[in-house]
Amino acid sequence: MTRPDQCRVFAPGSIGNLACGFDVLGLALEGPGDEVIARRVSEPGLRIISIHGDEGRLSKEVEENTAGAAVRALLAEVELRVGVELELHKGLPLAGGMGGSAASAVAAVVAVNELLGAGLGPDALLRHALVGETEAAGAPSPDNAAPSLLGGIVLVPSWEPLRAIQLQVPRDLVAVHVHPHMEVETEGARRILGDQVYLPDAIAQWGNTAALVAGLYREDWELIARSVEDRVAEPLRSPAVPAFQEVKDAALSAGALAASLSGSGPSLFALCRGRERAEAVGEEMVRAFRTAAGLDADLIVSPGRAPGARILPS
Repeated sequence: MTRPDQCRVFAPGSIGNLACGFDVLGLALEGPGDEVIARRVSEPGLRIISIHGDEGRLSKEVEENTAGAAVRALLAEVELRVGVELELHKGLPLAGGMGGSAASAVAAVVAVNELLGAGLGPDALLRHALVGETEAAGAPSPDNAAPSLLGGIVLVPSWEPLRAIQLQVPRDLVAVHVHPHMEVETEGARRILGDQVYLPDAIAQWGNTAALVAGLYREDWELIARSVEDRVAEPLRSPAVPAFQEVKDAALSAGALAASLSGSGPSLFALCRGRERAEAVGEEMVRAFRTAAGLDADLIVSPGRAPGARILPS
Protein backbone atom coordinates (compact mmCIF):
# COMPACT_ATOMS: atom_id res chain seq x y z
CA MET A 1 0.00 0.00 0.00
CA THR A 2 1.39 3.40 -1.03
CA ARG A 3 1.34 5.97 1.74
CA PRO A 4 0.33 9.60 1.04
CA ASP A 5 3.10 12.15 0.59
CA GLN A 6 1.82 14.44 3.33
CA CYS A 7 -0.08 14.35 6.62
CA ARG A 8 -1.82 17.22 8.41
CA VAL A 9 -2.44 17.07 12.18
CA PHE A 10 -4.15 19.38 14.67
CA ALA A 11 -3.20 19.41 18.36
CA PRO A 12 -5.28 21.46 20.81
CA GLY A 13 -4.21 23.92 23.43
CA SER A 14 -4.37 22.90 27.05
CA ILE A 15 -4.56 24.03 30.66
CA GLY A 16 -1.46 23.04 32.61
CA ASN A 17 -1.20 22.23 36.33
CA LEU A 18 -4.95 22.52 37.05
CA ALA A 19 -3.80 24.48 40.12
CA CYS A 20 -2.85 21.68 42.52
CA GLY A 21 -1.25 19.34 39.94
CA PHE A 22 1.93 21.25 39.14
CA ASP A 23 3.61 19.55 36.15
CA VAL A 24 1.46 16.40 36.52
CA LEU A 25 -2.14 17.36 35.64
CA GLY A 26 -3.49 18.92 32.46
CA LEU A 27 -6.74 19.41 30.54
CA ALA A 28 -7.24 19.58 26.77
CA LEU A 29 -9.17 22.55 25.39
CA GLU A 30 -11.72 22.43 22.60
CA GLY A 31 -10.95 25.34 20.33
CA PRO A 32 -7.69 26.80 19.06
CA GLY A 33 -4.60 24.72 18.55
CA ASP A 34 -1.56 24.26 16.33
CA GLU A 35 -1.42 22.44 13.01
CA VAL A 36 1.57 20.74 11.45
CA ILE A 37 1.80 19.49 7.87
CA ALA A 38 4.51 16.86 7.38
CA ARG A 39 5.65 16.05 3.84
CA ARG A 40 7.81 13.26 2.48
CA VAL A 41 10.46 14.66 0.12
CA SER A 42 13.26 13.17 -1.95
CA GLU A 43 16.09 15.14 -0.34
CA PRO A 44 17.20 13.40 2.87
CA GLY A 45 17.04 15.22 6.20
CA LEU A 46 14.53 17.16 8.30
CA ARG A 47 13.61 20.77 7.55
CA ILE A 48 11.07 23.32 8.73
CA ILE A 49 10.12 25.17 5.58
CA SER A 50 7.61 27.67 6.98
CA ILE A 51 5.88 28.86 10.16
CA HIS A 52 2.63 30.80 9.99
CA GLY A 53 0.93 32.80 12.74
CA ASP A 54 4.03 33.50 14.85
CA GLU A 55 4.84 36.99 13.51
CA GLY A 56 8.30 35.73 12.60
CA ARG A 57 9.28 35.05 16.21
CA LEU A 58 9.94 31.31 16.08
CA SER A 59 13.08 29.73 14.70
CA LYS A 60 12.96 27.42 11.69
CA GLU A 61 16.17 25.76 12.86
CA VAL A 62 15.21 22.19 13.75
CA GLU A 63 17.11 22.06 17.04
CA GLU A 64 15.63 25.41 18.17
CA ASN A 65 11.99 24.57 17.44
CA THR A 66 9.94 22.22 19.62
CA ALA A 67 8.26 20.59 16.63
CA GLY A 68 11.55 20.09 14.83
CA ALA A 69 13.42 18.77 17.86
CA ALA A 70 10.58 16.36 18.66
CA VAL A 71 10.55 14.91 15.13
CA ARG A 72 14.32 14.62 15.12
CA ALA A 73 14.08 12.50 18.30
CA LEU A 74 11.41 10.33 16.69
CA LEU A 75 13.44 9.74 13.53
CA ALA A 76 16.53 8.85 15.55
CA GLU A 77 14.65 6.18 17.52
CA VAL A 78 13.01 4.50 14.53
CA GLU A 79 16.26 4.83 12.53
CA LEU A 80 14.55 6.13 9.42
CA ARG A 81 16.81 8.18 7.16
CA VAL A 82 14.27 9.91 5.01
CA GLY A 83 13.44 13.38 3.77
CA VAL A 84 10.77 15.21 5.77
CA GLU A 85 9.58 18.81 5.59
CA LEU A 86 7.44 20.45 8.26
CA GLU A 87 5.03 23.36 7.85
CA LEU A 88 3.73 24.87 11.10
CA HIS A 89 0.52 26.85 11.57
CA LYS A 90 0.35 28.49 15.00
CA GLY A 91 -3.18 28.89 16.25
CA LEU A 92 -2.11 29.36 19.87
CA PRO A 93 -0.61 32.55 21.28
CA LEU A 94 3.03 32.59 22.28
CA ALA A 95 3.66 32.71 26.05
CA GLY A 96 -0.09 32.65 26.62
CA GLY A 97 -0.58 29.86 29.15
CA MET A 98 -2.16 27.51 26.60
CA GLY A 99 0.60 24.97 25.96
CA GLY A 100 1.56 26.28 22.54
CA SER A 101 5.04 24.75 22.40
CA ALA A 102 3.64 21.40 23.54
CA ALA A 103 0.88 21.47 20.92
CA SER A 104 3.39 22.08 18.11
CA ALA A 105 5.56 19.19 19.27
CA VAL A 106 2.58 16.85 19.61
CA ALA A 107 1.13 17.72 16.22
CA ALA A 108 4.53 17.20 14.59
CA VAL A 109 5.26 13.75 16.01
CA VAL A 110 1.73 12.51 15.28
CA ALA A 111 1.97 13.76 11.70
CA VAL A 112 5.38 12.20 11.01
CA ASN A 113 4.43 8.94 12.72
CA GLU A 114 1.43 8.66 10.42
CA LEU A 115 3.26 9.89 7.33
CA LEU A 116 6.05 7.33 7.62
CA GLY A 117 4.02 4.48 9.10
CA ALA A 118 6.41 4.31 12.06
CA GLY A 119 3.77 2.61 14.19
CA LEU A 120 4.64 4.35 17.47
CA GLY A 121 2.04 4.32 20.25
CA PRO A 122 0.92 7.22 22.48
CA ASP A 123 3.62 6.66 25.13
CA ALA A 124 6.43 6.89 22.58
CA LEU A 125 4.86 9.90 20.86
CA LEU A 126 4.55 11.70 24.17
CA ARG A 127 8.15 10.91 25.03
CA HIS A 128 9.39 12.39 21.76
CA ALA A 129 7.21 15.48 22.16
CA LEU A 130 8.77 16.06 25.58
CA VAL A 131 12.27 15.57 24.19
CA GLY A 132 11.47 18.26 21.65
CA GLU A 133 10.29 20.67 24.32
CA THR A 134 13.32 19.99 26.50
CA GLU A 135 15.84 20.55 23.70
CA ALA A 136 14.19 23.56 22.11
CA ALA A 137 12.32 25.27 24.97
CA GLY A 138 14.48 24.33 27.96
CA ALA A 139 11.83 22.52 29.98
CA PRO A 140 9.25 19.89 29.06
CA SER A 141 5.58 20.34 29.92
CA PRO A 142 4.01 16.90 30.34
CA ASP A 143 0.94 18.53 31.85
CA ASN A 144 0.40 20.28 28.49
CA ALA A 145 1.73 17.72 26.03
CA ALA A 146 -0.19 14.75 27.49
CA PRO A 147 -3.70 16.26 27.26
CA SER A 148 -2.87 17.81 23.89
CA LEU A 149 -2.05 14.31 22.63
CA LEU A 150 -4.68 12.25 24.44
CA GLY A 151 -7.52 14.64 25.24
CA GLY A 152 -9.56 15.08 28.41
CA ILE A 153 -7.82 15.38 31.78
CA VAL A 154 -4.51 13.53 32.01
CA LEU A 155 -2.32 12.64 34.99
CA VAL A 156 1.42 12.13 34.40
CA PRO A 157 2.56 10.50 37.68
CA SER A 158 6.08 9.59 36.57
CA TRP A 159 8.67 10.47 33.95
CA GLU A 160 10.98 7.45 34.22
CA PRO A 161 9.24 5.41 33.09
CA LEU A 162 6.95 7.94 31.46
CA ARG A 163 3.30 7.28 32.25
CA ALA A 164 0.23 9.22 31.16
CA ILE A 165 -3.19 8.26 32.55
CA GLN A 166 -6.45 9.61 31.16
CA LEU A 167 -8.74 10.31 34.10
CA GLN A 168 -12.47 9.86 34.32
CA VAL A 169 -14.16 13.21 33.76
CA PRO A 170 -17.75 14.00 34.85
CA ARG A 171 -19.93 14.65 31.84
CA ASP A 172 -21.07 18.04 33.16
CA LEU A 173 -17.58 19.37 33.89
CA VAL A 174 -16.81 22.39 31.72
CA ALA A 175 -13.58 24.39 31.63
CA VAL A 176 -13.34 28.12 31.08
CA HIS A 177 -10.11 29.61 29.74
CA VAL A 178 -9.55 33.37 29.58
CA HIS A 179 -6.44 34.70 27.84
CA PRO A 180 -5.63 38.38 28.41
CA HIS A 181 -3.76 40.13 25.63
CA MET A 182 -0.33 39.99 27.25
CA GLU A 183 2.49 37.46 27.65
CA VAL A 184 4.28 35.70 30.48
CA GLU A 185 7.41 33.78 29.48
CA THR A 186 7.32 30.22 30.85
CA GLU A 187 11.05 30.08 31.50
CA GLY A 188 10.99 33.20 33.67
CA ALA A 189 7.84 32.06 35.47
CA ARG A 190 9.55 28.77 36.32
CA ARG A 191 12.65 30.52 37.70
CA ILE A 192 10.44 32.44 40.13
CA LEU A 193 9.49 29.17 41.83
CA GLY A 194 13.01 28.22 42.88
CA ASP A 195 13.79 24.62 43.82
CA GLN A 196 12.40 24.27 47.34
CA VAL A 197 8.85 24.05 48.72
CA TYR A 198 7.73 24.71 52.30
CA LEU A 199 6.77 21.31 53.71
CA PRO A 200 3.22 22.23 54.92
CA ASP A 201 2.48 23.66 51.45
CA ALA A 202 3.85 20.53 49.79
CA ILE A 203 1.66 18.32 51.97
CA ALA A 204 -1.40 20.43 51.15
CA GLN A 205 -0.57 20.25 47.45
CA TRP A 206 -0.22 16.45 47.48
CA GLY A 207 -3.51 16.16 49.31
CA ASN A 208 -5.30 18.47 46.91
CA THR A 209 -4.01 16.60 43.86
CA ALA A 210 -5.17 13.26 45.24
CA ALA A 211 -8.50 14.78 46.27
CA LEU A 212 -9.09 16.21 42.79
CA VAL A 213 -8.53 12.81 41.18
CA ALA A 214 -10.91 11.23 43.70
CA GLY A 215 -13.46 13.99 43.12
CA LEU A 216 -13.40 13.45 39.37
CA TYR A 217 -13.96 9.70 39.70
CA ARG A 218 -16.69 10.08 42.32
CA GLU A 219 -18.31 13.08 40.57
CA ASP A 220 -18.09 14.81 43.93
CA TRP A 221 -18.49 18.47 42.97
CA GLU A 222 -17.81 19.77 46.46
CA LEU A 223 -14.56 17.82 46.64
CA ILE A 224 -13.51 19.06 43.20
CA ALA A 225 -14.18 22.65 44.27
CA ARG A 226 -12.20 22.30 47.51
CA SER A 227 -9.20 20.56 45.95
CA VAL A 228 -8.42 22.93 43.06
CA GLU A 229 -6.13 25.08 45.20
CA ASP A 230 -2.50 25.91 44.36
CA ARG A 231 -0.27 26.43 47.38
CA VAL A 232 2.99 26.27 45.41
CA ALA A 233 2.98 28.22 42.13
CA GLU A 234 0.00 30.58 42.21
CA PRO A 235 1.21 32.71 45.15
CA LEU A 236 4.52 33.37 43.39
CA ARG A 237 3.31 33.69 39.80
CA SER A 238 0.01 35.55 40.16
CA PRO A 239 1.59 39.01 40.82
CA ALA A 240 2.80 39.01 37.19
CA VAL A 241 -0.82 38.95 35.97
CA PRO A 242 -2.63 42.30 36.31
CA ALA A 243 -5.96 42.01 38.13
CA PHE A 244 -5.39 38.32 38.84
CA GLN A 245 -7.31 38.39 42.13
CA GLU A 246 -10.15 40.43 40.68
CA VAL A 247 -10.57 37.98 37.80
CA LYS A 248 -10.42 34.97 40.11
CA ASP A 249 -12.94 36.53 42.46
CA ALA A 250 -15.23 37.31 39.52
CA ALA A 251 -15.15 33.66 38.47
CA LEU A 252 -16.02 32.39 41.95
CA SER A 253 -18.74 35.00 42.45
CA ALA A 254 -20.32 33.95 39.15
CA GLY A 255 -20.53 30.34 40.32
CA ALA A 256 -17.29 28.66 39.28
CA LEU A 257 -16.22 25.64 41.30
CA ALA A 258 -12.63 26.92 41.33
CA ALA A 259 -10.24 29.17 39.41
CA SER A 260 -6.49 29.61 39.08
CA LEU A 261 -3.66 30.29 36.64
CA SER A 262 -3.52 28.29 33.43
CA GLY A 263 0.02 26.97 33.37
CA SER A 264 2.40 29.80 34.17
CA GLY A 265 -0.13 32.43 33.05
CA PRO A 266 -1.12 35.02 32.07
CA SER A 267 -4.31 33.08 31.28
CA LEU A 268 -6.69 32.00 34.01
CA PHE A 269 -9.00 29.01 34.00
CA ALA A 270 -12.12 28.07 35.90
CA LEU A 271 -13.92 24.77 36.33
CA CYS A 272 -17.71 24.80 36.28
CA ARG A 273 -20.65 22.45 36.44
CA GLY A 274 -22.67 22.88 33.26
CA ARG A 275 -22.10 24.90 30.12
CA GLU A 276 -24.59 27.67 30.88
CA ARG A 277 -22.85 28.42 34.17
CA ALA A 278 -19.44 28.24 32.47
CA GLU A 279 -20.41 30.78 29.82
CA ALA A 280 -21.62 33.20 32.49
CA VAL A 281 -18.39 32.71 34.46
CA GLY A 282 -16.28 33.33 31.37
CA GLU A 283 -18.09 36.57 30.55
CA GLU A 284 -17.49 37.86 34.08
CA MET A 285 -13.80 36.97 33.92
CA VAL A 286 -13.38 38.81 30.61
CA ARG A 287 -15.22 41.80 32.07
CA ALA A 288 -12.98 41.78 35.14
CA PHE A 289 -9.82 41.85 33.02
CA ARG A 290 -11.20 44.79 31.08
CA THR A 291 -12.44 46.87 34.03
CA ALA A 292 -9.70 46.10 36.56
CA ALA A 293 -6.67 45.96 34.26
CA GLY A 294 -7.74 47.57 30.98
CA LEU A 295 -6.93 44.34 29.14
CA ASP A 296 -9.00 42.70 26.43
CA ALA A 297 -9.17 38.92 26.75
CA ASP A 298 -10.17 35.92 24.65
CA LEU A 299 -12.63 33.38 26.02
CA ILE A 300 -12.81 29.62 25.48
CA VAL A 301 -15.55 27.47 26.99
CA SER A 302 -14.60 23.82 26.63
CA PRO A 303 -16.02 20.46 27.71
CA GLY A 304 -13.86 18.63 30.23
CA ARG A 305 -13.78 15.69 27.79
CA ALA A 306 -12.33 17.62 24.84
CA PRO A 307 -10.49 15.47 22.25
CA GLY A 308 -6.73 15.45 21.77
CA ALA A 309 -4.62 15.48 18.60
CA ARG A 310 -6.25 14.33 15.39
CA ILE A 311 -5.36 13.76 11.77
CA LEU A 312 -7.04 16.20 9.37
CA PRO A 313 -7.84 15.85 5.68
CA SER A 314 -4.73 16.92 3.74
